[in-house]
Amino acid sequence: MNKDDEQILVVKADIIFAKGKWQGLRVDNLDYYVDLIKNNCEFKRRGDMENDSSWQQIIPYIIFSAEGKFFLYNYLKQAGEQRLRNDYIIGVGGHINEDDVGDGAAFAEGSGEPKKDVLEAGRDREWDEEVSFNGNLDKKLVGILNDDRRPVEAVHLGLVYLFKGDSPDISVKETDKMKGEMFTLKELGEKVVGTEGWAPIIYEEYLSKL
Repeated sequence: MNKDDEQILVVKADIIFAKGKWQGLRVDNLDYYVDLIKNNCEFKRRGDMENDSSWQQIIPYIIFSAEGKFFLYNYLKQAGEQRLRNDYIIGVGGHINEDDVGDGAAFAEGSGEPKKDVLEAGRDREWDEEVSFNGNLDKKLVGILNDDRRPVEAVHLGLVYLFKGDSPDISVKETDKMKGEMFTLKELGEKVVGTEGWAPIIYEEYLSKL
């Protein structure tokens, strides 16, 4: 399937931002926003959503930490996503797809709510698709990120998770497209400060305060 034809999870922007819009990482009222997403989410064709700011595409975005270091990766020069190339990326993640709700109808009969926790299902699928990790994980939602500075981010809303591992044994699966390494927090900051994308926001507003 062409990626533009994927059915991805979205929520109307006026619902998400009913109590006001913010720039950056929001760390309060997380349960409220998670419930808002679960109760109002829909699946729409990805190609129709990429440039439509009236919808927010929900993106689980996972920060990985182990033994005092953090995982950081970037796309190699031959990677196809022109809008993101050369940015350092702190989070592992991507779109939530209709397949993440499992077999059968996406929503419970007579209800707009997904039959299962589609946010966690999509998050965990993306994790398994993007990286190889050997160990155990402690998973926590730490913030919700909105960034209107560039068109590619303006139509996406990040659910930022911290995965703490008991092992630093992690690697990217698509080695032809990406390169990943573990860095100390200081090293990570030196690499992402001044870059574009979500990485500097997450570093400056969350990681640097740990």
